[in-house]
Amino acid sequence: MSRLTARIPCAILALAIAMPGARAQEPANPDPYANETPAQRDARMQWWREARFGMMICWGVYAVPAGVYKGKRGGAEWIMSVQKIPRAEYEGFARQFNPVKYDPDAWVRLAKDAGMKYIVLITKHHDGFALFDSKASDWNAVKATPYGKDLVRPLVEACRKHGIKLGFYYSQAQDWYNKGDGSKDERMDNYIRDVAVPQVRELLTNYGGDMPAILWWDTPYDMTPERAAPFLDVLKLKPGILHNNRLVKPEVGGDFSTPERKIPPTGLGDRDWETCMTLNDNWGYVSYDNHWKSAEALVRNLIDIASKGGNYLLNVGPTAEGEIPQPCVERLQEMGKWLKVNGEAIYGTKANPFEKMPFNGRCTRKPGKLFLHVYRRPADGLLTLPINNPITKAYLLASPDTPLKVEGKTINMPSTLPDPVATVVAVEIAGELEVTRESTREMEIK
Repeated sequence: MSRLTARIPCAILALAIAMPGARAQEPANPDPYANETPAQRDARMQWWREARFGMMICWGVYAVPAGVYKGKRGGAEWIMSVQKIPRAEYEGFARQFNPVKYDPDAWVRLAKDAGMKYIVLITKHHDGFALFDSKASDWNAVKATPYGKDLVRPLVEACRKHGIKLGFYYSQAQDWYNKGDGSKDERMDNYIRDVAVPQVRELLTNYGGDMPAILWWDTPYDMTPERAAPFLDVLKLKPGILHNNRLVKPEVGGDFSTPERKIPPTGLGDRDWETCMTLNDNWGYVSYDNHWKSAEALVRNLIDIASKGGNYLLNVGPTAEGEIPQPCVERLQEMGKWLKVNGEAIYGTKANPFEKMPFNGRCTRKPGKLFLHVYRRPADGLLTLPINNPITKAYLLASPDTPLKVEGKTINMPSTLPDPVATVVAVEIAGELEVTRESTREMEIK
């Protein structure tokens, strides 16, 4: 994983690829969406924009050392690089990688019960180890481990069974294992031609028409528009697939930006975006990392992100045996309980219309309706909205059949909020939302 973000639209990448050389010599644009209309893009992005919440799964042979090498801590999924483990020694971890407790159906059910709408599986991280059967490199789960089976296919089948979209993360630029000899540029170009592009082609063609729904690139070190071109071209094998902004430096193009471990203070404007974040401090499984975020913090992160127009991709790091750690399970179950009551205020919503919240909490919206995620009850129990629209009805999502008293633009809150994490008030309004001018002057979202 990396901490890189971008907000530059796809067209710039297309421009960067097409510019060199005389106009008559311009190569065909490899970007499959170079000529996409806004309406076509909206249709392609619709499911992702409505989903709001997904699971990332960071899993590989690095789960065997689990953050410890020769008694020294540090590295997680980066352990091969951080602790400078020789390739021959690192291969030994694959010989110990035998996930006999792997239950992809249970993983997908956990994600679904948590309220997640899609999953992104790390199919190959920077150590080059592929979770799938690959003809381009024997460094994979089928040929290099005692388990001896494709780990991607059963997850694909479980996602289909449960109606969950599945995306594939692929580290296209870094590969500490598969790059051979020669100069730096020669190694990079040979690796892209012989390993990376063929493996992406395998991922796009081996699992059927609806999988994957996303190609999640990462860490575009030494990538150029020329090196990115064959990756873009191979995306044409999966019409409608979404891909992120981490294919090439600077991080341009793609369908959405990917702020890592942080939530943009005011969102990213009209740019689609997705915050990726861990449940503890690491992406891959680390035996001693017990610094778990609370369920309350996770729910409020989801609310905050949705209120700023983004998606929340929350990572789990399974063990080498194939189990998702119990603290992850417990927290995801708590998130699912909250979403079962309040999901209407997250899925398919638009960003908060106010530049400063008129109460302690956040706001999401749909046509004709505001959702007020109240963290703390106002001292006087009165919640006044800075809007010009008449309020026709207000109620808690937890008790929709019990309307709250409304006087003008003021809602009388219950004496006690039923949910200490976030109590959601649904406010139905007449007409298209019109925020008062006073509410948008010198204000910011915090």
